[in-house]
Amino acid sequence: MEFDFVIVGAGSAGCVLANRLSADPSVSVALIEAGGRDASPWIHVPVGYFKTIKDPSLNWMYRTEADKGLNGRQLNWPRGKTLGGSSSINGLLYVRGQPQDYDRWRQMGNVGWGWDDLLPLFRRSETWEGDSDDLRGGKGELSVSRSRQSWQVVDAWVKAAQSAGFAFNPDYNGESQEGVGYFQLTARNGLRCSSAKAFLKPARSRPNLKVFTHVLVETIELDGNRAVAVRGTRLGSSLRIAARSEVILSAGAIGSPQILLLSGIGEPCHLADHGISLRHALPGVGQNLQDHLQARPVFRCNAPTINTRTRGLFNQARIGLEYMVSRSGPLTLAASLGAGFLKTRPDLDTPDIQFHIQPFSANNPTTDTDDFDAFTASVLQLRPESTGQIRLRSARPEDHPLIHPNYLATPLDQQTIVEGIRMARRICRHKPLADLITEEHAPGRSVPDEDFDGLLNWARNTATTIYHPTGTCKMGSDPMAVVDERLRVRGIDGLRVADASIMPVIVSGNTNAPAIMIGEKASDMIREDMRP
Repeated sequence: MEFDFVIVGAGSAGCVLANRLSADPSVSVALIEAGGRDASPWIHVPVGYFKTIKDPSLNWMYRTEADKGLNGRQLNWPRGKTLGGSSSINGLLYVRGQPQDYDRWRQMGNVGWGWDDLLPLFRRSETWEGDSDDLRGGKGELSVSRSRQSWQVVDAWVKAAQSAGFAFNPDYNGESQEGVGYFQLTARNGLRCSSAKAFLKPARSRPNLKVFTHVLVETIELDGNRAVAVRGTRLGSSLRIAARSEVILSAGAIGSPQILLLSGIGEPCHLADHGISLRHALPGVGQNLQDHLQARPVFRCNAPTINTRTRGLFNQARIGLEYMVSRSGPLTLAASLGAGFLKTRPDLDTPDIQFHIQPFSANNPTTDTDDFDAFTASVLQLRPESTGQIRLRSARPEDHPLIHPNYLATPLDQQTIVEGIRMARRICRHKPLADLITEEHAPGRSVPDEDFDGLLNWARNTATTIYHPTGTCKMGSDPMAVVDERLRVRGIDGLRVADASIMPVIVSGNTNAPAIMIGEKASDMIREDMRP
């Protein structure tokens, strides 16, 4: 039970770390996961996220506290609890973000984190279905493909957006993110390509890699100011796994700060409130929480959508047969098909909103679809100013922490979400999409464009997370930074954090691809630091 490296969390970054570090046969690696194996067939069928997102055996089932910006509502915050982590239950969308995101990280003092530094890591991870070039990878473990789905309403939206003056972009992960088009997926031959499938599965046979499942990590054991082991429970029994070199936290933007706090690393008064002895004062642990909030305008239409085409035993049998025979059809559906990265103001240098066009509608993404044909033009602000925090509920590791997102807390965030809703409506007034729409279902005609407060209040009452929590162990050199630019926990030897929690500012897009990149970057730095 002693290894050179102990990785806590087998998610998007943790699986990459396990692969890269164990590639050196001279070191031993332990990978610890709170959930079980990724054996459920619903993990591997792309549309299975509709099932896994409700399954407590695969999902931590986090829930936020009442949020003032959402008129006191609470939201479900799904996070993966299985090998592959959230990459095993997410919507499969592969988005790197904007080069300017990472250049901003570098400008904040994080040496080695600019776009030119990180592009080779994005390329190293992926095998892109299109042509390999200076921007897209061709030999990586992660398969990135185009959608195998086509729906009339989605194609019509892409054409209508062009009629509205927005350019078509065949590859938002290429030269420029701006424009409209179609999402790329972490999928291979009609099956999900999670981080576990891409990076962990090829490494499982290595004798120097040991994977522990069903382990709830309770604390990091410190010897002075050095991390020396991880303590937890496995199926009711206590467990201690020692680290000769390093402990690496890859438990995500909720799990990593919780484990640090439980270990006595954090804001002293908060720890004292829960009777936890202070081991090292780091006031930034759990702070700087950022997430993408999506408003979800819905439009009834006279074209077929998932809502009606998947109802009834006959339709379901036909869909299942199509998938078994050709790995195509609705079962290959990702969370969204149509993509848009657009600007709410012409003076902006880069897009500030993202559209997700979905050929279905529901009260929220985790409920059953509506019983009428409709599509959703989900829109989110890419770079919110609002920040929240993660706090302990108690000193008990099994108690979920308190999640305070603090959505829509600034005038810019409020203005951007309202303008995004207005843009969704403007695009829908253009042909050929306008000919397919029979009615705006939500917000509806009772809330006109000129009613700013009405649109904002509708967003407060209905908007939901799009599952991108970040920033709670932020990288930097300021007093609230938790890790330095080499992801070492400040003031603690032998301890790093490598997951989306280290983002000093949230990226302009979905967070799975950047989390995988963070795993790549961390593995490179760890191996560099091993050299004599």
